[in-house]
Amino acid sequence: MFQKEVKNGHLYWDGCDTVTLAKQYGTPLYVYSENMILKECQDLKEQFINKYPNTRVAYASKAFNTIAMLQLINQVNFSLDVVSGGELYTAIAADFPAEKIEFNGNNKSEAELEMALDYGVGRIIVDSLQEVELIQSICRKLAKKARIMFRITPEVDVKTHAFISTGQKDSKFGIPLAPEILYPQIEKVLQAEDLEFYGFHFHVGSQLSDNNAHLAAVKVALNLMLEVKKRYGYQIKELNYGGGFGVCYTKTDVRKPYRYFLDPVMELTEKFCQENKLLRPEIVIEPGRSIVAEAGITLHTIGAIKELPDLRKYISIDGGMTDNIRPGLYDAKYSGVVANKMNEPVSKEVTISGKACESTDLLIKDIAVPSVVVAGDLFATFTTGAYGYSMASNYNKLPLPAVIFVKDGQSEVVVKRQTYAQMIQNEVKR
Repeated sequence: MFQKEVKNGHLYWDGCDTVTLAKQYGTPLYVYSENMILKECQDLKEQFINKYPNTRVAYASKAFNTIAMLQLINQVNFSLDVVSGGELYTAIAADFPAEKIEFNGNNKSEAELEMALDYGVGRIIVDSLQEVELIQSICRKLAKKARIMFRITPEVDVKTHAFISTGQKDSKFGIPLAPEILYPQIEKVLQAEDLEFYGFHFHVGSQLSDNNAHLAAVKVALNLMLEVKKRYGYQIKELNYGGGFGVCYTKTDVRKPYRYFLDPVMELTEKFCQENKLLRPEIVIEPGRSIVAEAGITLHTIGAIKELPDLRKYISIDGGMTDNIRPGLYDAKYSGVVANKMNEPVSKEVTISGKACESTDLLIKDIAVPSVVVAGDLFATFTTGAYGYSMASNYNKLPLPAVIFVKDGQSEVVVKRQTYAQMIQNEVKR
């Protein structure tokens, strides 16, 4: 499951001693294996891009968006999915090619859209109907032409947590399938001189281990493509099938290879296009979590230890929900180890708790650790590469951790640790 390397009783990550990393950079600390990220990218190339012509991978950067990460994505020649002005600004700072950027999101502001069009992003994925007129007005202002796609709500059931399910009928995301709503907008875009209709986009949900939802949504998108051809004689250029491929957080999770999801949808797509005499459009996928999640770990220093006789033993760390909100937000499960005592047998179940003043700030419940754990020991949580740093906060005025990349025994800072002064730099005395 996890690529754990142990030397001298210490956990190593991509050739680096985690204990040494903690001493050098401090904790809490996000640690990413660059080799593991590149391996995921290579797997996507082998199982999708190289296997099927006219395909693209767009990294869903909301999972982990930093300048260094976007530079790595550009290095492997992937495209990029952003969902806010801040993510786009980071992409611009990383010199990410504009034509390889897709701007997603369910409530883009006028300023964000203007930034996107001014930079020349390759696609704007329309999530609501009023967005079309707003994009048009900005195009006229900037003398630009926008390539747009419609994000549809495919109305499929997804086997995942309700909070990360996005394809159901009452989702906040996407344009409804109702013909009286959808087709007049498509016709409007087709007739607009400053808009180019590229196709359809959907995303059914995250952390999926079953391909049925993808297949059901693909059928919806393909039928829409056919109906557009019948009504308007227009062949769309692109279908974006989203991402959501699940990863391993605990030993009970079973991760499916990319081909488990991609081969069936590509087979369905090819067959449908052949049977209906359609040109097969470019197919795009948007993985995010699956590229970075398992590559990342978080290191914390253990502090207070509290034993409640016959009830529970709490082991507190110097972070928690401020650097990983997912356990408190939707009861996400994680696995971890005492990184400086890897050779000691685990025997006692404890609860790893964070330092935020919230009862929900519990990182892992009932995890087995060595019999002797003391303040100063180092705890490593696995599979924190997605949505840890992205969702981090300053709750309780806790500074944001540093982020480092490790590769072949070498380490480098890619995000500096936030200082107290930086944390309050925008506050004003009265």
